[in-house]
Amino acid sequence: MSRFQKLLNYLNPYRWQVAQGIFALFIVNALSVYIPLLIREGIDRLRTSFTSDYLTQLAIAIVALTTVMWVVRMISRITIFRVGRQVQATLKQNIFEHLLQLEPGYFATTTVGDLVNRFTSDVENITRLVGFAVLSTANIIFAYALTLPAMLFIDVKLTLMALAVYPLMLVAVQLFSGQLRDQQVVVQESISDLSELIQEDMSGIALIKIYAQEENERRAFRKKNQELFTANLKLAESRNTIFPIIQGLASISLLVLLWQGGLAIANQEISVGGFLSLVIYAQNLIFPTALLGFTITAYQRGEVSIDRVEAILFNQPKIADAPTALHLDAGLQGQITARDFSYTYPGAETPALKHLNFTIKAGETIAIVGPIGSGKSTLANALPRLVEIPENSLFIDGYDLTNLSLADLRSAIAYVPQESFLFSTSIENNIRYGDPLANQTVVETAAKLGQIHWEVLNFPQQYDTIVGERGITLSGGQRQRTALARALLLNSPILILDDALSSVDNQTATAILQNLSKTGQKRTTIFITHQLSAAATADRILVMEKGEIVQAGTHQDLISQEGLYQWLCGQNQLEELLH
Repeated sequence: MSRFQKLLNYLNPYRWQVAQGIFALFIVNALSVYIPLLIREGIDRLRTSFTSDYLTQLAIAIVALTTVMWVVRMISRITIFRVGRQVQATLKQNIFEHLLQLEPGYFATTTVGDLVNRFTSDVENITRLVGFAVLSTANIIFAYALTLPAMLFIDVKLTLMALAVYPLMLVAVQLFSGQLRDQQVVVQESISDLSELIQEDMSGIALIKIYAQEENERRAFRKKNQELFTANLKLAESRNTIFPIIQGLASISLLVLLWQGGLAIANQEISVGGFLSLVIYAQNLIFPTALLGFTITAYQRGEVSIDRVEAILFNQPKIADAPTALHLDAGLQGQITARDFSYTYPGAETPALKHLNFTIKAGETIAIVGPIGSGKSTLANALPRLVEIPENSLFIDGYDLTNLSLADLRSAIAYVPQESFLFSTSIENNIRYGDPLANQTVVETAAKLGQIHWEVLNFPQQYDTIVGERGITLSGGQRQRTALARALLLNSPILILDDALSSVDNQTATAILQNLSKTGQKRTTIFITHQLSAAATADRILVMEKGEIVQAGTHQDLISQEGLYQWLCGQNQLEELLH
């Protein structure tokens, strides 16, 4: 689909409003053609029979028509620019909703700064395209289509001489259009790079200060900022070259008309009224012609931005409901089964998970341990289908995960990842994020299970305390326990903790797991951890290495066997002694 077709798709829902605005613009241009004809007739008539009454009537008529033209022009502009803002709002909504459907892997390869720039700057460029560019393009077409015949009707020779330089304007525009487009691409990419650097540095400001890298970041920003400055300067130079050329050629046209028109009047080849009308028409064409350069710029920017926005919308979700996805009215119990489950990340050669086979009973607490890179987190991400998995490999209550609707599957799983992300709002709102209507009692119950309630009560605003961006005002352990409370509030039948208590001491982590077992709720819990003292409280332990389950059993069974678990316990005891 061409960019022009995409532009028409943006405008299609508002086609009647656009049509109304363009029709109003047609009326404006028709009046701008009629008024000089009225002036021509009036001047020629007054030369032969001057009357003050006729002059008064002529002035009133011109003022009235000019007023009508001004009002209709305003209506046209308001209508079309409103369409531009409607397209902007709709496009932003569509982009945001589309981003929500994309899998986490997409955001791992696309920077936030670039997305924000496309969401703001590029959408604004498209808004200008469907507002200003549509308005000016229609105005240029109507101006020439209506004005040129009127000029030819008055005097063909003078009209052709006056417009002889206009093809040169089109040539100038054509020569600069490709250059403007390429330079606009560079500007947009430079803006994205700068936005990305700002976003990263603001998020990692503490790290920058810890390593005293302020000067390096200043240099990096200066370099990106200079690149943007240079790109903008080149674009401005091109624009400031083409526009004066267009305006200069338009001025030459007017000078030719004045020169040849004066001779024609002296030779009585044209009336004074006719000559004055031609001058007004030529003046009326200067602005639309000069505006052509701005229109081209807006179009070039819009073209680039359409490509950048469509690049987001073109990325279809790799993880989505199957056409025959099952919706479960009764919910899930929580039994999890893996049958020869393997997974390889896109682009990788070595599988992250290899031929996993296990069954976790509903209500059972399972700890998964193993070295870094053994596939524990990949398994945790596979269960709620945050990564795409093959069919007939993972099952919940006998249902193939790929056959369940994503909404039903994920509502059955409360997942606390390694990085405990918190929103820049109150602790209370963070805890009840999964159920915004949860009352205070429910929030506090979840906080108590997550071992964060008593600490929250010590804060000056307690549950109304604002945690700051990404929970920066809380310690690592407090962030993790707040995220845990958020998951526990949902009472989902399956709870996955992916090393979610790494910043919590062993004693607190053990207490949390014991609290979960005392709630009386039959919840399947998968606890991925490096804290083996906490893992020892689980019903069973799965030991992973290089994407495979190499051992399985209770703590007592595994500690008595030679193998990876016994070695990990020895390492853990040694670390505790050293600390």
